[in-house]
Amino acid sequence: MRATWSLPAFATLVTFAFLVVSSVSPNEAAVARVIAPAPAEGQSFALDDPQHPGAARDEFAVSRISTAPAAGIPDPGTAKAIAYEMVIARGWSQAEYECLVALWTRESNWRVNAHNPTSGAHGIPQALPGDKMATVGADWETNPVTQITWGLGYIAGRYGTPCAAWDHSERKNWY
Repeated sequence: MRATWSLPAFATLVTFAFLVVSSVSPNEAAVARVIAPAPAEGQSFALDDPQHPGAARDEFAVSRISTAPAAGIPDPGTAKAIAYEMVIARGWSQAEYECLVALWTRESNWRVNAHNPTSGAHGIPQALPGDKMATVGADWETNPVTQITWGLGYIAGRYGTPCAAWDHSERKNWY
């Protein structure tokens, strides 16, 4: 003889299991998980999706969250220090500087004389062709200020921010 509570408990369990299974699409690997209590004015969640790391949704707008390794404050007099001052002067954040450091470390390791013989890209920002940087200064081949100035303008015009450029580089392996 069964207990009187067992059938309702079993029905509740089956209903719950059905709802859980039905809420996950078999065609999608992403499963939403709550990461924090939703703010009063909107909704926040992140996606666990190996094909789209860093994907997030906030206030009903889907965006990507780029993360780059922490860069810290650069040594004075270096190309990174020049870039840091320029990034801050543009009103960009420390996070944007960190994305820039990651991006240009990958591209040129911050060398003004870096040259890709296959593509012809040149300098710290790997301008293609390198002489595009002459629009900023005739010393584009040797001056980190000229190269960084041109590179930040390129990033701002094409991607908006260094983190957007870094995100593109992470997905496409070029920027």
